[in-house]
This record gives sequence, structure tokens and C-alpha cells, in this order.
Amino acid sequence: MPRLVHGSYRIRYELDGPANAPAYVLVNGLTQYSELWSAYREALLARGFRIATFDLLGQGESDKPALFISQEDQVTALHLLIGELGDGPIFLSGISFGGLIALRYAIEHGERISGLVPMSCFAELSPQLLLLGNALRTGLILGGTSYLQDLLLPMNLSDQWLKPLLDKLDSVKRQGWLVNDLYALQNLMESFLEFKPLTPRLSTIAVPTMILNGEFDFLTPRAMHETLRVEIPDSSLVIIPKAYHAFTLEKSALTADLLARFADDVLAGRWHGNRAVWIAPEEPGGELAPFPAGYDHLRAIPVRAAPP
Repeated sequence: MPRLVHGSYRIRYELDGPANAPAYVLVNGLTQYSELWSAYREALLARGFRIATFDLLGQGESDKPALFISQEDQVTALHLLIGELGDGPIFLSGISFGGLIALRYAIEHGERISGLVPMSCFAELSPQLLLLGNALRTGLILGGTSYLQDLLLPMNLSDQWLKPLLDKLDSVKRQGWLVNDLYALQNLMESFLEFKPLTPRLSTIAVPTMILNGEFDFLTPRAMHETLRVEIPDSSLVIIPKAYHAFTLEKSALTADLLARFADDVLAGRWHGNRAVWIAPEEPGGELAPFPAGYDHLRAIPVRAAPP
């Protein structure tokens, strides 16, 4: 695999698709690695996009600094990758911590991208998220990578996704043991907890922005995404039904479809964010529905009860 060079660091990346196609750059969450985007690579390549993924510093096959890993270094690594893509349209999306890095990139280098999709994301560390982050760091220090995975799986995924895996969780977790280093993860979590609020700078993001939030995401709940919707001028919030924090894993076909349709709308001049709130379909290809008037979108998706 090719490597980007940032000082003494080497960052592993993967680039697929025709050089003249519009590109999607996908940024990992804190404990992820680029292979987790494989379903997106296939789906978006089939829709005519070029796809770029990479392991953040401290992840996968990228270098794992022994001490603190700064968010600035992650943004620089992302900038180097985008520099490999030429002058065509570039769409940037990231999940959770990767969404934070994508937001920072859009603030600092917004002229390089055509559209932004932050997913399960935040611009502030709320008291709940700060305490959860500290608890996860303590779990990592005292219990190691396996214990961190034990904490994160039920926080990130639904009962429906987890139930068939309960008798084979060790095999599901093993790849994470193999690609993630204990001390590198600890350093990544330190950089997450050193986070400084982005809210005062969100209004400088001028590109079309589709914000994706799972209906049942309690790690980064709706109020955090509301901050993005209110502050980013050309944005819309799309709520993913029956989804949790890691909906990119659980609902990959739907999410890839939403990414492709967003880029198509932007390129065709059809995108008008208007700070609107939408409900995503439950299956790929379905229509987005405007959030019903008269209901509070910060509470829940209103669903009409089936007749008895």
C-alpha cells in the first residue's frame, strides 16, 4: 500500500477508481481502520466515484507515535491525502472522531472540497461525552483493548446487529486486537479528550453539508448534531431511523446510497441545505421525508402507531 509522508511519520492510504471521477474521502472513527470502509468502496466505485481511505496516525498500518498524537497532525495527514486527488470535485465524510477531523479540515481548507458529510459527530465535548471519554480511557488503561471493545460494542450497535454475533464475539473482536495498538489507542483517546470547541468556527464552513445522525445515538445525541445544523449555513440534518452511533457499520448500504445521492445533488446543482431536518429511508433508494411539522426533532422520530 502507498504511504504519505508527514515529518517522520508514514500514513497508509488506499486510492481506487478513475482519476477523473469525483472523489470521496472517508475518515475513520477513533478505534477503526480503513478496511471497515470496504462496503463503501465497492458501492461508491459502482456509482462512479473515486474512493480514498487511510489509517489515521495511531491506527491500522499507519505509524503509531509513542507519545501524544495531535489532531493537527491528523488534519495534516488528511490534507496530504486530498493533495493526491487533483483538482476535481472532492467530497469529505468522517464518522465520530473522524467527523471531527473532517470538520476541522472544512474549517481550515474548505476551498479544497465540494461537500462535507459529518456522521455521528460533534463540535463540543458535552459533560456526558467528556465523562464517557474519560471512562473509556480508564477502561482501556485498566482492561486493555479487549475490555474497551466490550464497552464500545453495546454503546455503538443495536440488539439486532449484536444478537447473532453473541456466540462469536471473540472472532469479531480479533481483527481489532490485531490492527490496534494499546498505547496508540490511549494516545488517540488523549487527543480526543484534549478537544477544543469548534462551534465558534462552524459558520465559516461554506460548502454543502449533509449531517447524518442515528435516531438512537446516545454517544453523540441529536443536540450535538443540532449545533452543526444551526451553525453551518448550507447544511441539512438527516436522521437515520433505528440507528445507533456506528450506523456506518450497521447500515452501510443505506449510508453509501445517501453519500452518493448527496454528491450527485451537489454536482447537479440540486442541493439546497436550508438547515432543514429530514428522515432517511430505511432502505437504499427510498425517499427522504421532511421531519413532520409540529414535532420536536430533538426528541424522537414520530411514528404513527399501527392499528390494533
